[in-house]
Amino acid sequence: MKRITLALAAVGVTVLTAGAAEARDQLHIVGSSTVYPFSTAVAEEFGKAGKFKTPIVESTGTGGGMKLFCAGVGEGTPDITNASRKIKDSEIEDCKANGVTAITEVPVGYDGIVLSNAKSSQQFNLSLKDIWTALAKEVPVDGKLVANPYKNWNEVNSALPAEKIEVLGPPPTSGTRDAFVELVMEKGCHGIAEIEAISDKKAKAAACTTIREDGAWIDAGENDNLIVQKLVANPKALGVFGYSFLEENTDKLQGSIVEGVAPEFDAIVSGEYKVSRTMFFYVKNQHEGVIPGIREFVAEFTSDKAAGEEGYLADKGMIPFPPEKLKEVQASAGALKPMM
Repeated sequence: MKRITLALAAVGVTVLTAGAAEARDQLHIVGSSTVYPFSTAVAEEFGKAGKFKTPIVESTGTGGGMKLFCAGVGEGTPDITNASRKIKDSEIEDCKANGVTAITEVPVGYDGIVLSNAKSSQQFNLSLKDIWTALAKEVPVDGKLVANPYKNWNEVNSALPAEKIEVLGPPPTSGTRDAFVELVMEKGCHGIAEIEAISDKKAKAAACTTIREDGAWIDAGENDNLIVQKLVANPKALGVFGYSFLEENTDKLQGSIVEGVAPEFDAIVSGEYKVSRTMFFYVKNQHEGVIPGIREFVAEFTSDKAAGEEGYLADKGMIPFPPEKLKEVQASAGALKPMM
């Protein structure tokens, strides 16, 4: 799927209020690059129905989307933001400070985070500790934490290829980066004596989660399709992105085995593949009833037709919730039940 980042159409300067006679007549959605393909597919189906204009969907990254979403209430601010992680407490406080006081959280399905490389290269078989040791800013050597000295994968684990450690991944504003840190880096450092010996909680967390900055990890931007292109051009590199992008490019790429499990649809559904997370979108309830189509868009996104086990989003690589979980989501989302 080609990623097209659309600019928000010019709008008037009228402040959006519940009683405004006229307001923007097209939904504006921002946020996660991982959720972007799914949100775009829903927007296209929503527009085809003919009752509402096709929403504008922008890929800004989860963090960037939250900043835009929480900037205030008004037709110049987004109605919905996509997120590949839960909203942070600091973002909720930012929203409140700017008058965004009613938000509905809508979980939409699961996604796996993959480490992928070109099919022309050897498939990697990695433990979480391997990944942490390769990418942490400081690692233990002779009982002390020192600047990461490892240049090649076989220095981390002799069973790995004698290839340069080069990982293209999302920037700090990305929800995928946040999830990678939580699911891989934090878990990968568990049990390492030099880390466990750190008594200060903040210092211990930093030692676990800080990624090296010497070129082994390369921030490749929010455009996951660009990472795919770079992996094809550089078969020795690995890339970090959501499962859906691997699913779309299985002719070119392969996923690394992590803790003995390959990143496959069924393994993510079952929880056997551990590097997986829930995806969300967040609705600005104060825009409902003023910007047309919000409740209807939410209904389309969470419908069996879209998000069900046989839905069109599963065809695009989203891992659907079990039917009973989806029913709970539909009830909560349909009522726009606020989380705050």
